[in-house]
This record gives sequence, C-alpha cells and structure tokens, in this order.
Amino acid sequence: MGLALLGCVGALKELRCLLGLYFGILLLLFATQITLGILISTQRMRLERRVKDIVMETIQNYRSRPEESAAEESWDYVQFQLRCCGWNSPRDWFSIPSLISNESEVHRVPCSCYNSSATNDSAVFDKLSFPQFSRLRPLARPRHSTDLCVVPANSNIYNEGCARSLQKWLHDNLISIVGICLGVGLLELSFMTLSIFLCRNLDQVYDRLARYR
Repeated sequence: MGLALLGCVGALKELRCLLGLYFGILLLLFATQITLGILISTQRMRLERRVKDIVMETIQNYRSRPEESAAEESWDYVQFQLRCCGWNSPRDWFSIPSLISNESEVHRVPCSCYNSSATNDSAVFDKLSFPQFSRLRPLARPRHSTDLCVVPANSNIYNEGCARSLQKWLHDNLISIVGICLGVGLLELSFMTLSIFLCRNLDQVYDRLARYR
C-alpha cells in the first residue's frame, strides 16, 4: 500500500523524485523475486531437507513447551487441511514423549490426524479446539492451552505423510502458482515502464517551460 501510494502521489503531483524512487523500489522487488525463484529452483533439494528438519524438530518437541506452541499449532493446522499425519507417515509420532501413554502400549497421535470423514464420527472432532481451528468451529480453547488432544494410532487416522500430500498439492496447483507469479511479475514490469514513461514526459515538459522563460 505504501509503494502504491508513493507511485500515485508521484504521478499526480508530477514529482520525478517520487517516480524515480517508485521505479527503484519496484526494480529491487522484481530482482529479489527473480533471485528467489532461481535459488528455489537450483537449491530445491537443500530447501526440502531444511523444511524436513524443521518439521521433524517441531514433531519431536510437540507440546513440550505449552507457552511456545505456535509451531505445533501451525503443524496441526497443516495436517488438518492436507489430511495427512506426520512428515513421512504417522509413525513419526510414535516416539514423541508428550504422546506416550503409561497406561497402555497403544501409540497415540494428535487429533489433527483423525479422519472423521471415514466414519462420520464427530465425537473426536468435537475435541478439536486448537486456536487455528476457530475459523471452522466457534468454540475454541484459549491460546496456549495446556490441554492435549490425542487419539489412538489404531483408530481412523490419515495414513499418508504430509510430505507426499504437500507434493500432491504443489503438483495440482502448479499452473495456478506459476500463473500468479507471472501475473505479478508482468504487473510490476508494466508499472516500471509507466513510471519511466512519466519521468521522460516530465523532462520534456520542463524543457519546454525553460525555453519560454
């Protein structure tokens, strides 16, 4: 919004300094986007390993510090939306200290792994009260709640890991993502061209005014 306001004021007031600043910021932004695209394309494997390390660390430290649960809540939301469990498979959750039950040897997983649509059972779904689910359900526990919602791993849970689900999502939406990126890039190029055109016209106007003095 600030950048758009800068361009609008420069065009309306015919100020070359603002138009030049607008062009420079747009050029820097466009170059940054191109650089990021090249880095993502060339360092894709390294980026995937880094994302995996972050996710596995989040799973290993799941709800170990309830006051700092933003990463865990975000991962729960990813599992809920992508209908997946764990990074590679639900087995990623089996050795997590906070999910191990002393009462039985049954492995447990977070409630975000529960596939309620498989049995149309809303009993477990009613326990889903993570703050990030507040958009889906009006009743939600307060943020940083110490309550832990888990279900047995032998119940109806998603058997597919989120790594594969994420790859499917990217593959299915690749055309849309590329189209949006190209559209934004072309829009930025058109605005840069327009700002340069205005700057050149302003120079001609100033030259004409100088001749008539």
